Amino acid sequence: MAEETKQTCYEGSSVQSFQFYLQHSGEHEAILKCAHDILPGEFQRIAAGKSSLGVLGVGSGGGEVDAQLLTLLQSTIPNVLITTDIVEGSAALSDNFKALVAKTASLQKVQFVWHVMGSEAYEKQVKANGDKERFDFIHMIQMIYYVENLSNTIKFYQSLLKSNGKLMIIVEAAGGGWDTLWKTYKKELCVHAITEYRSSGEVIACLKSLGLKYEEHVIPNSFDITECFTPSSGTGQRLLNFMTAQDNFHQSFTPEIRAGMLDLLRNKCSTIKDGRVLFNSSLSCILIHA
Repeated sequence: MAEETKQTCYEGSSVQSFQFYLQHSGEHEAILKCAHDILPGEFQRIAAGKSSLGVLGVGSGGGEVDAQLLTLLQSTIPNVLITTDIVEGSAALSDNFKALVAKTASLQKVQFVWHVMGSEAYEKQVKANGDKERFDFIHMIQMIYYVENLSNTIKFYQSLLKSNGKLMIIVEAAGGGWDTLWKTYKKELCVHAITEYRSSGEVIACLKSLGLKYEEHVIPNSFDITECFTPSSGTGQRLLNFMTAQDNFHQSFTPEIRAGMLDLLRNKCSTIKDGRVLFNSSLSCILIHA
């Protein structure tokens, strides 16, 4: 697929599908709980002796998590000036983020620079300009699936860290429900925006091969997919559409593939509790050192 037509972010109907998923999955809440547990100490270490702090968000979506991270950063180091660059390929989600900033009083004190482009386009732009801006804290939350070359991407963004800086990658956990589903049905699922599914296993293998120092924190999470097994359920259909990156799950696969996926979702990707099917959607937070 030509580079200019490869989808590297949420656009059009996939924006609504993603937002529907977020409402049902509790994913952002799980990520933010982890952030509140581990980041204040990290922020204090990163900011030691500094009067200003540069943050880079890559694949920041509608900014719901970024806004909370910036608020946490402000409350942890209140006397430090914060500047933030945002790299996000979806114009619709970038507009959502700007609207969120406009109505969040604490974020009025943060200076934003917007780059409405994919992470690899940003990398090319930085290299073409020949003058790398460096950052104290870079985060890439749930976006590493969309890059073409994992090793090059990590190496590039890690190279943008100032001394004592941290690069935070949040990705689906190795061996979790997403990892199991997408690797079992790689041929059927890795055909659109995501052509190679990656979990924390691939990211950590890459960090080891690059010789980078890191630490990993597990983010436990699960959500109810019981409705996915009722064909007439609109909620179930919309969840299945998102989970398989399709506009219409039931029309996209043969009856055999559909049945196999549903069996896998129930028996290998989930646990049953009180008659409900709870999908294992645990994540991994990986902090990479400068």
